[in-house]
Amino acid sequence: MKDILDQSDIEVLMSAISTGEVEEEVHYGQLFSSHRTDLDNVEIKDYDFKRPERISKDQMRALRDLHEAFARNFGASLSGFLRAIVEVKIASADQLTYAEFISSLPNPTSFNLIDAPPLDGQLCMEISPLIVYPIIDRLLGGTNAEVFIPQRPLTLIETRLIQKILQRAMAALSEAWESVRKIDFRLGQMESNPHIVQIVPPNEVVVVIGFELKLANRAGTMSLCIPFTVIEPLIDEISAQSWFQAGRSRDADQWSRLIGKRLADAPVNVVAVLAEATITVSDLQNLEIGDLIMTEKPASSPVTICIEGVPKFLGSIGQHRGKRAVRVHRAVKASDRL
Repeated sequence: MKDILDQSDIEVLMSAISTGEVEEEVHYGQLFSSHRTDLDNVEIKDYDFKRPERISKDQMRALRDLHEAFARNFGASLSGFLRAIVEVKIASADQLTYAEFISSLPNPTSFNLIDAPPLDGQLCMEISPLIVYPIIDRLLGGTNAEVFIPQRPLTLIETRLIQKILQRAMAALSEAWESVRKIDFRLGQMESNPHIVQIVPPNEVVVVIGFELKLANRAGTMSLCIPFTVIEPLIDEISAQSWFQAGRSRDADQWSRLIGKRLADAPVNVVAVLAEATITVSDLQNLEIGDLIMTEKPASSPVTICIEGVPKFLGSIGQHRGKRAVRVHRAVKASDRL
């Protein structure tokens, strides 16, 4: 028998298949399962063992929402500190291996380790030099018009200035994570070469939250790397479903107590108004030492105590332990003529 088919043999086989005389073999992929499965309804997806997805899409969505709150708070804190509008927003949220994350970073850069007690392990935050040096220039009184981005590690003075920015980032991060668990994020070691720092094995899965920072006409990136082993104890609490269930279980009284506790520490200005009078500008210019300004209010009448400019109480002025003081008599009523 010939091992090689000639053209006539191929044509005979093709015609036999088309007429149904020879059935075409169909090969199915072999599936191993503890129970029988209908092969027609099986959905097979590719799985890359180099990049395992250990966090579900719902949990990734919840992490993204959580760090959107961090971005808003951090942007507001930076804007007040730098006296300029700083926009911080999330650009990406992905699962990578630690080796892939490190290989994507420039060198040198601002690479900072973060301790997160009571969680075990460390996080890391990287800030691009494209936005680090404009921030330093702003802190030193510059205008960011012509900022040169040097390819060198930060100096000692520059590192101390960036620490002030990172401390505000830690405060905003702790505030954002408070809805899941109270975590005290603290700034740890600061490096310029990310390749010499290894917080987890290279093939360990990490969640990388990418941010975009804009300051005037300058922009740069910031990356927050969260190893899965660090947040594994909180993985069930991070899911969006548990957030919503926790939100529904909190009653109005609990929120009222929480808001009241926060408001109790807010400082307010208190002013005691003795009397008010109206004079002309010419009389104001001619005032001298010893002149009297007459008012229609008797000296024995109570003074008005204003909280942030709003009349709230009536009281009397005096002294207490050698210092001027105001004694509160009662609250202001709608019928009082002030």
